Amino acid sequence: MTADISFVDLILEASLLVQLVMLILLGMSVVSWAMIIKRSKVLKQATKDSDEFEDKFWSGADLSQIYQDVKKRKDDLSGTEEIFYSGFTEFLRLRKSNAESPAFIMEGTGRSMRVAVSREVEDLETNLPFLATVGSISPYIGLFGTVWGIMHAFIALGEVKQATLAMVAPGIAEALIATAMGLFAAIPAVMAYNRLSNKVGKLEHNYATFSEEFHSILHRQAMASREQ
Repeated sequence: MTADISFVDLILEASLLVQLVMLILLGMSVVSWAMIIKRSKVLKQATKDSDEFEDKFWSGADLSQIYQDVKKRKDDLSGTEEIFYSGFTEFLRLRKSNAESPAFIMEGTGRSMRVAVSREVEDLETNLPFLATVGSISPYIGLFGTVWGIMHAFIALGEVKQATLAMVAPGIAEALIATAMGLFAAIPAVMAYNRLSNKVGKLEHNYATFSEEFHSILHRQAMASREQ
């Protein structure tokens, strides 16, 4: 190797194991970026859908009419709409046979909405564990490639009688590329994980708040039905 060797040549001249490490890190980076873009779009749409449905819900429209509109799309619901549909469906079902027991009705309704919230949050968190894993292990994978590459360079250096910095520098440089690629994969993954997790947390809070408010509205309806 010569001192003016290019970046691409450093990769091509690296040992097979170091090249494999680089390939793994490149693959992890590509996959993580694909997941970041996809999750960002999903969370943006979920936030938009939640805001639109809550605007409709709090506009004073009749709950039964909203329910009928939502029911027509029951296979395509998500987020706040799914929580509303699950809760109101269970509420209507229990009220038919337990009209004199508001506590029982509301217990079942609340449980149904909590399950719906959990499922929606679980869907929103899809792929986030992978980003956390990439952010955690990529630097170590890169470091492993670096250690192996430097070790390989010094072993080769020991076979010559007169060693110079120009002889060892390219070998060390090619090894350090693995560390750089590890950071290249890890940093965006960590930043995206924190940002997306924060968005999921906000949506989870919105879902839980809506669930509690809707539960209170249904509780008043259950008490009114009992008094009639």
